[in-house]
Amino acid sequence: MNAGLAQRLDWTALDADARARALLRPVQAVAAQTRAAVSALIEDVRAGGDAALREITRRFDGVALEQLEVSPAEFAAAEAAVPAELKAAMQDAAGRIERFHRAGMVQGYAVETAPGVLCERVVRAIARVGLYVPAGSAPLPSTALMLGVPARLAGCREVVMCTPPRRDGTADPAVLVAARMTGVHRVFKLGGAQAIAAMALGTDSVPRCAKLFGPGNSYVTEAKQQVAQAGAAAIDMPAGPSEVLVIADAGADAAFVAADLLSQAEHGPDSQVLLLSDSADLLDRVERELATQLAALPRADIARQALAQSRLVRVETLEQAFEISNAYAPEHLILALREPRAWLDRVQAAGSVFLGDHTPEALGDYCSGTNHVLPTNGAAHATSGVSVSSYQNFVSVQSASVAGIAGIGRCAVTLAEAEGLEAHANAVRLRLAAASREAA
Repeated sequence: MNAGLAQRLDWTALDADARARALLRPVQAVAAQTRAAVSALIEDVRAGGDAALREITRRFDGVALEQLEVSPAEFAAAEAAVPAELKAAMQDAAGRIERFHRAGMVQGYAVETAPGVLCERVVRAIARVGLYVPAGSAPLPSTALMLGVPARLAGCREVVMCTPPRRDGTADPAVLVAARMTGVHRVFKLGGAQAIAAMALGTDSVPRCAKLFGPGNSYVTEAKQQVAQAGAAAIDMPAGPSEVLVIADAGADAAFVAADLLSQAEHGPDSQVLLLSDSADLLDRVERELATQLAALPRADIARQALAQSRLVRVETLEQAFEISNAYAPEHLILALREPRAWLDRVQAAGSVFLGDHTPEALGDYCSGTNHVLPTNGAAHATSGVSVSSYQNFVSVQSASVAGIAGIGRCAVTLAEAEGLEAHANAVRLRLAAASREAA
């Protein structure tokens, strides 16, 4: 490859093992090591509570915190520190996020499934939720908007947020302004796996949350999965290191494609970007653009590490590209094609899709209105991005009148008898007998 960055591959020349290796995420190579480290951190928080959180924060963030929770004075200082232009942009983005998510809100319903039998589905907000907003090398106030807006629309009674502290012991001001903008109730200066553990387990300072949301590095993602497996808290999804897959044809703009690849590569060294194209010339042009654009990026070192584990892949046909994409199930899928919407039906698994040359993934990250908290690491095969319904429970309700149980009770008895569950059958028989007496 001319740029010496991402690996160039010809899909048709690869055997099955080589194809599997080509689609291997970087985080999968260190999964066992990450699991062990995260498990130890969770146990430290379980045993030590706030004291453990302070010690871990000193160790990893290099700051000694007396108070874990952001104070009113810190919120006021953040409001004063954030430029008016940035506040206006966040308000603008929040408005579009709200419009999109409000349109997709699910309503309860009721249906009479038989005479005298009413079945309903009612919607209830999860009482207390925990949001995680990364703020390590790149603070993400946009994530506070993406998580806070749907939580507010859902009507959650208490919304808790954790975000890593800076070296001076404060939280990023833009993250705090975004939190206030969306109605977050409490914010704690905690990052990494320890923040997830705190919200899942609860400490003297941090309230225990029923469900956790938000993206993060491989440690944050692993911590979410471990607390979910232990039954400590539910989670939205695995939302780990960022990834993008671009399917481009010969007519794609190489500069646009390279910029989209780099926009995800700069997230972190464990991010992954893939380009699939049936045009060798397009791949050549993208290689040159990657080298040129990378040289001008402030986060070039981070992007270069991500590109080292990324791929530029020549495919025989665009149909083959979609087969590969559906197997990979990318967090972000960009269709840099001449007629992108005509190909949309071929997409079976992706967190979010971006159609055409003028729809960079960055629009979805910030202000188009869709949510950027999306499934990674192949979870898009069966998991969706964050929405208002992610913050809600859906409870089924049923009621039967005397006529209702008389009408369908025998069906329940027959099924219960077939399953050998006599107590089930008897619970219905008793009511059938009472209904029969009442009718007489």
